[in-house]
Amino acid sequence: MWRDLLPVGRAGGPGAGYRRYAWTGADRELRVWFAGEARARGLAHEVDRNGNQWAWLGDPAAGDAVVTGSHLDSVPDGGAFDGPLGVVSAFAALDALRARGALAPGHRPLGVVAFADEEGARFGVACVGSRLSCGLLAPERARALTDADGVNLADAMERAGHDPGVIGPDPERLARIGAFVELHIEQGRALVDLGRPLGVASAIWPHGRWRFDFHGEANHAGTTRIEDRRDPMLTYAHTVLAARKRARLAGALATFGRVTVDPGAVNAVPSLVTGWLDSRAPDAGTLDDLVAGIEATATERGGRDGVRVAVTRESHTEGVTFAANLRDRAAALLGGAPALPTGAGHDAGILSGTVPAAMLYVRNPTGVSHAPAEHADEGDCLAGVSALADVLEGLLCR
Repeated sequence: MWRDLLPVGRAGGPGAGYRRYAWTGADRELRVWFAGEARARGLAHEVDRNGNQWAWLGDPAAGDAVVTGSHLDSVPDGGAFDGPLGVVSAFAALDALRARGALAPGHRPLGVVAFADEEGARFGVACVGSRLSCGLLAPERARALTDADGVNLADAMERAGHDPGVIGPDPERLARIGAFVELHIEQGRALVDLGRPLGVASAIWPHGRWRFDFHGEANHAGTTRIEDRRDPMLTYAHTVLAARKRARLAGALATFGRVTVDPGAVNAVPSLVTGWLDSRAPDAGTLDDLVAGIEATATERGGRDGVRVAVTRESHTEGVTFAANLRDRAAALLGGAPALPTGAGHDAGILSGTVPAAMLYVRNPTGVSHAPAEHADEGDCLAGVSALADVLEGLLCR
């Protein structure tokens, strides 16, 4: 399975990252792959109203189903493991359960899921498929989301053969799920430092994305005196540095990971700089104070630079504490695996407000994620499959 997935959406030769964006050609290839793996195992395959893919062993209508999986899309030039490891491991864990003879008659329905557009790389909002299903993203807002080329989500879905008119909350489907377990590569170095191959998630920090628009005045780079300039790039640069300092002092995280410049000429003072802030913190109060402080710094500096600053919150996710019974059960099955909080968002975190959810982490020896150097050793991946199978086996018995 891993070898089949490796070439899909790769942005260059070996060692390059991936561009597996929602509702693109790469996404279509991934969907075909998922459906093929489902059919090869005799599973019932379906695509729900929000574009999430499901593969079922047993009848999900019976309720109290156990579901595992993750996502298949990537960030720009992302690594191979973030998302796909959880989907491949889900199918592999099902194979392991069958090989063990652990699927006794009358077991709870078992589902494998690949959620749509988890990374939000194309349309700017993360976890679109799971947010829509849980009623955390309004359908009308989702349909209006646009990519860098001005294509909106509704048109992209329609071109890919999916009806955007049916997207929205899916409470009946979620009500059938009794437990959701997501396996994921660790996006950090905690397990490396602890010398442990596997861990479980304890919590997800609250986090969000904010767009900062710095409005200045375009002018000639070679003739406009320094004192006559209204240069939004200066305000933006000052804001980036201030965000880093404020986050460090707060024990939080703040990253300007994307920026656009208009008109974008080397020999012109920009008229507009737009930067997107990703910020995460251990608790909601710290996050609110951090973002408010960054905005205040930007506005104050903009006043000195003759630049108007406008800030728009594009997405926000509340903090998550995973179900203690599932977390502790998984940790015990993994031999007392460490419980780790994370600043990374996941579909499991979105579902946790509606469905009992847990996460397993596989060690990442590089500690790098959202980049080509992201990695997990084969032995740790196989240990993850075995651990996931153990957790699923314990849940499947009614």
